[in-house]
Amino acid sequence: MFIERPPRWFRALFPGAVFRVKSEKGTGKRVFITFDDGPIPEATPWVLDVLDEFGIKATFFMVGQNVERHPELLEEVRRRGHAVGNHTLHHIQGASATTMRYMRDAAEGAELTGSILFRPPHGWLRPRQLMALKKHYKVIMYDLVTRDYSKHLTAPEVVENVKRFARDGSIIVFHDSLKSLPRLKDSLPASLEWLKGEGYRFETLS
Repeated sequence: MFIERPPRWFRALFPGAVFRVKSEKGTGKRVFITFDDGPIPEATPWVLDVLDEFGIKATFFMVGQNVERHPELLEEVRRRGHAVGNHTLHHIQGASATTMRYMRDAAEGAELTGSILFRPPHGWLRPRQLMALKKHYKVIMYDLVTRDYSKHLTAPEVVENVKRFARDGSIIVFHDSLKSLPRLKDSLPASLEWLKGEGYRFETLS
């Protein structure tokens, strides 16, 4: 549960970062579907087609290197009406980098994606890095990690994570990556169908 839904004490370590966006009273339930680590041709076009089938818009946190390799996918994501965020240039981990290096990597990712939305890879960064980032970007964390990347889970178990932890305002993390694709193929459509059936509406982050 610690991974799927970060507890309050963990959220308190990142003041000013966005983990959840609650709806106003009387407006119904909403969720924010997000994808990390793309864009790649093996996964992102398929994800876009699934989202089109459900009439859903999502937010894609892109690795700058992947944007450099596949700029056409960045444009296709935007053309289909989705939002784009920055996931650093090299998918760099905050724990393994100095603040100066981390900020440089984030800036290069921002330049390629053209976005002020920023999600730290692996959902972790140092306090000094967070303070520096908040001066330039809107830091987006997560309320529900589906764990679609885990080879120890099956697709139905990924869907169960969505069913168990989704709530009003949840920022939900999937991945358009090779690592996630074996589970994503079944878990993404099933999760979206369930969320729709539960009355959630879908919005992008801005």
